[in-house]
Amino acid sequence: MNNVNGILLVVGAMAAFTLEDMFIKHLSVTVPTGQIMVVLGVLCGLAFAVMAVATRKPVFDAAAWQPLLLIRAGTEAVGALSFVTALSLVDLSTVAAVFQAMPLVVTMGAALFLREQVGWRRWSAIGVGFIGVLMIIRPGLDGFRPETLFVVASVVAIAARDLITRRLDARVASAVVAMQAYAAVALAGLALLLMSAQPVAPLEAEQFGAYLGAVGFGVLGYFGIVTAMRVGEASALTPFRYTRLLFSILAGMWMFGERPDTMTIVGASLIIGSGMYTFIRERRIARRMAPAVC
Repeated sequence: MNNVNGILLVVGAMAAFTLEDMFIKHLSVTVPTGQIMVVLGVLCGLAFAVMAVATRKPVFDAAAWQPLLLIRAGTEAVGALSFVTALSLVDLSTVAAVFQAMPLVVTMGAALFLREQVGWRRWSAIGVGFIGVLMIIRPGLDGFRPETLFVVASVVAIAARDLITRRLDARVASAVVAMQAYAAVALAGLALLLMSAQPVAPLEAEQFGAYLGAVGFGVLGYFGIVTAMRVGEASALTPFRYTRLLFSILAGMWMFGERPDTMTIVGASLIIGSGMYTFIRERRIARRMAPAVC
């Protein structure tokens, strides 16, 4: 295992995802959310379809179209719909800060639905992380913005996607799973366009670069994180996922003039701190159980 290269790949992937978010937010000023999802879903889906065919992965194998995979694609669509809507309405740094709670939601979901053992320490960490989320979205206070609930919906949907991923058939290639997910994103975007009756915005010259950037960096980020997990140890790489928040704050300040307030920074710190504690605790438990497994 090469953890140094893995860490660099994770950090690069987080930077790529931040740039993807930045381009999507830029597009959302002049382009309907549904249209953005259709374009990203079609182009990214085609990219992964080409990769699957080029690497001779069975795209239409029966194992790749089981109900569980289709449900996973549906959760991806809901997550993308909520996330892109949030990006169009909420500060980039706020979206990124709340999204860091996703590992905590995965841990909670694993305990509730997959019957994984979670002790009181990790439940306490989850509680602290959710306090951080409340400090950022501030329900019932003057600074509350209902649009931030789209980020929460996205976190729940993506956490469900990750929990379902743990139960997928190992024979199904990652590129095929990604292709299905982006196809679902495109269908969800089309449905949103039809239901909202929003007119399709014509492609303008200045939008081409933003579309290309969103698609390109999205694909790069996905493959960066997949490659990182294959060359390095997950226990060494996971903490560096939080660099996405730093990149998002910098991008929001640079591109959109955002200035996160004190409560947002404190809330984000609680989320990251509780997430790191949960990760460290899970790592210690895994080490204690290793001799018994051997």
